[in-house]
Amino acid sequence: MTRALYSAASGMTAQQMNVDNIAHNLANGSTNGYKARRTQFQDLLYQSVVQPGAAAGQQTVVPTGLQLGLGARPSSNEIVQTQGNFAQTNNPLDLVIQGNGFFQIRQPSGQLAYTRDGSFHMDKDGNIVTANGDPLEPQITLPPQAQQITIATDGTVSYTQPNQTASQQAGQIQLALFPNAAGLNSLGGNLYAPTDASGDPTLGTPGGQEGLGSVLQGYVEQSNVSVVEEFINLIVAQRGYEANSKVVTAADNMAQQVNNLVR
Repeated sequence: MTRALYSAASGMTAQQMNVDNIAHNLANGSTNGYKARRTQFQDLLYQSVVQPGAAAGQQTVVPTGLQLGLGARPSSNEIVQTQGNFAQTNNPLDLVIQGNGFFQIRQPSGQLAYTRDGSFHMDKDGNIVTANGDPLEPQITLPPQAQQITIATDGTVSYTQPNQTASQQAGQIQLALFPNAAGLNSLGGNLYAPTDASGDPTLGTPGGQEGLGSVLQGYVEQSNVSVVEEFINLIVAQRGYEANSKVVTAADNMAQQVNNLVR
């Protein structure tokens, strides 16, 4: 009975974390470039009362054994890397990646971070930056009089100036590709950092490498969170939490019956 209490408690804790993850996904249902996370679970240690394969006689072994598990725990909440829908904005500095690549962002600390959020802006110096003011890497600067900003599918940024018809190039966007994007570390602010699990990024121009992807101007990538799927997951998590709580009640009632035995 005590074992059942601890197993059920571990299940309730696991489902609570599952609900926390679902809540985070739903909260970011309108976040540009957000990738949903999916909680995964592992069973805990087992107490072997009878070891499978143990000798049952001189020439026979136990076929199945008797092992009692000690509950479950969340093992990971991996990033789901499916692509979100594209929303047209007609903003010349809004970009989406048609592929698996990431934009490179230079943080105030000097470290590089990576994002799928392509809603860029121009700061007072003409630099293309994120909503937090962090510049795109490599840095691309446009003159104050820049007009008709055009970003090609290969990341080439060009513009025209007043009273001129010929376009001029301001630079070219580079994308990063990771061997295991699910292993990236989420920093917040729509940014990721590489880890030993994600591997080192491979850099390239849009469209120049298989899987890297090309860029499309005037669109942003929406969150890939499916509200319907998250609500289904929420119902399943609630029922799992409720089932484990009933096990706690049942184990408590059984213990109470034992304590009430009269010799």
